[in-house]
Amino acid sequence: MLLGLGFQHSLAHIGYVEGNLSEVSESQKFDGYLFAYFEGSGDKYKQEQLRFGVSADGINWFALNNNQPIISSNEISQTGGIRDPHILRGEDRKTFYMVATDMFTHKNGWGSNPGITMLKSNDLLHWDHCIVDLAKDYPEKFSEVQWVWAPQTIFDPQVGKYLVYFTIRFKNDSNLDFYCAYANEDFTGFENEPTLMFRAKYGAIDGDIIYKDGLYHLFYKGNTKDKNGVEFKNGIQQATSKSLKGPWKEDFNYLDAYADTSIVVEGSSVFKLNNSDEYILMYDLYANGRYEFQRSTDLFRFTQKPENFTNNFNPRHGSVIGITKDEARRLNEKWGGVPVSLLQPTKEGDRYQFTTNGNPFIKHHFTADPAALVNNDTLWLFTGHDFEGGQKGYKMKDWLVFSTTDMKNWTEYPVPLKITDFSWAKSGDAFAAHAVERGGKYFWYVSTNWSGIGVAVADSPEGPYKDALGKPLLTNEDCFDSDHSWACIDPAIFVDDDDQAWIFWGNGQCYYAKIKENMIEIDGEVKRINFEGFLFTEAPWVHKYKGKYYLTYATEFPEKIAYAVADKIDGPYEYKGLLNEIAGNSNTNHQAIVEFKGKWYFIYHNGGINTNGGSYSRSVCIDELFYNENNTLQRIQMTTEGVDKIKTTNERIERN
Repeated sequence: MLLGLGFQHSLAHIGYVEGNLSEVSESQKFDGYLFAYFEGSGDKYKQEQLRFGVSADGINWFALNNNQPIISSNEISQTGGIRDPHILRGEDRKTFYMVATDMFTHKNGWGSNPGITMLKSNDLLHWDHCIVDLAKDYPEKFSEVQWVWAPQTIFDPQVGKYLVYFTIRFKNDSNLDFYCAYANEDFTGFENEPTLMFRAKYGAIDGDIIYKDGLYHLFYKGNTKDKNGVEFKNGIQQATSKSLKGPWKEDFNYLDAYADTSIVVEGSSVFKLNNSDEYILMYDLYANGRYEFQRSTDLFRFTQKPENFTNNFNPRHGSVIGITKDEARRLNEKWGGVPVSLLQPTKEGDRYQFTTNGNPFIKHHFTADPAALVNNDTLWLFTGHDFEGGQKGYKMKDWLVFSTTDMKNWTEYPVPLKITDFSWAKSGDAFAAHAVERGGKYFWYVSTNWSGIGVAVADSPEGPYKDALGKPLLTNEDCFDSDHSWACIDPAIFVDDDDQAWIFWGNGQCYYAKIKENMIEIDGEVKRINFEGFLFTEAPWVHKYKGKYYLTYATEFPEKIAYAVADKIDGPYEYKGLLNEIAGNSNTNHQAIVEFKGKWYFIYHNGGINTNGGSYSRSVCIDELFYNENNTLQRIQMTTEGVDKIKTTNERIERN
């Protein structure tokens, strides 16, 4: 098992054996990757800006902040543009350093650029910066500098300092050489005037240094020239040295797969896959608008066939570091876009904390069919899980659980229950479910499409849950007035004031029955609800308010939510009308209604996550529920603000 880029460098620098994780805690291991880049498409005046992407596997990438800049170039550069950002994790593991070319080509052209921008952060979110203008800061040597390109940073263990290196070209001089200087202690500039670091025979740009097995490997874009000095070949090459101070041994072989073709590459960067012995050599096919990579285990021999990254952005020259799950979560909270696998808790005791920001309020999962219960000062939310965006059918394999104490700040727990936890559920479908507390135990009633309704039990609301019966609690045979295979779905549990528990369920017809005190057996006869105006589709839910029983349910298709009221739980019910209209971008409509800290909430799903939400990729939302003086219900006002709107309204009332 091997470490990711940043910390692997640190271990090697201070004499640890590569691959030894015995002294590294679980929290120090990297779970994903962060890519700092500038954009290669869209508005050309917005391309030369710092952006971030995140990946769980180093191959499939997702832009943060909807591929908008995380920092404006106007804030951190002299020219108003930045290119070639390089990010490095510091030796203390919690400080981050970034350098970038200070250049705005779309505004100023390629004639010259003054220097670089340097940035420093303790959390990846907030960055201090400074600007180094070589011509102004070091006029004796660099007054005639033309280009200062593609800076990068590496820690030099021999002196205990960070070395910044970059490509230099002077006016009236065709050489492209690497210069370097040590950063000062607070990373706001250089200690001394930069000096020559390495001169490739035919010149080089875009250097990237990585340490392995006692050698520093300097990768760069090099070229080959004929006897007349005319370049006829270029691509990715490398030089090696036992010291950052050199001497560097130049290897004239080309590493990339395109050196003998007309396709041009630049911006090479090497990073190590987390928990693997493989290194990725990635490069920018800048004329073709894509990034590709090749693999190596020794940094000398690389796979010959290039592979493609997948990404929802068009990156230009950038760099990659390994990140922890906690860091990924911080990035997502700030900018959004982190893949779910880096957010969702997977280990016992792990938690993901997030804050709502309007509806849908869970944006990192596709969630559906909410159910809720209140336990003391905590609301627990149980949801179905539409696995992916843009689905064409119901792909649901597990259920999720969340909690909150204020409706704003939420905690997600490891997956508490999967469809595979029910050996009898041959359908493989994790459909709508409902959890309830009874006698200090938590019972979770789940529907499995045509396999029936099951019940799982746990000692705490977050689980894990186990099948309580080893067989269905209810099947289609109990749906005596139905003639289709998915009739036995959508269980809803209500425990009355006399401690009698009831279960309601169905599709097309609404059934109900008593549950025995043990919560895993039906008590008596299964009955069906029917009343004038009852057009029942699915999703029953029963709650009680001021002695009245409210049955809400999905009606027609696409589904709305209607409701009826009764004086007794088993009726007769009187139809009262619609409660919720068709939820946006979703044919289904499934609700939970709960009182929490003096307010009533209507929890439902829609298809509102852009850009790939829909009827099979749904998202849970919350809005407030209000009663009229005659105990009827006011129509739900579905909002994009959700609980934020509730908070704003409350603040306005308090001020008035």
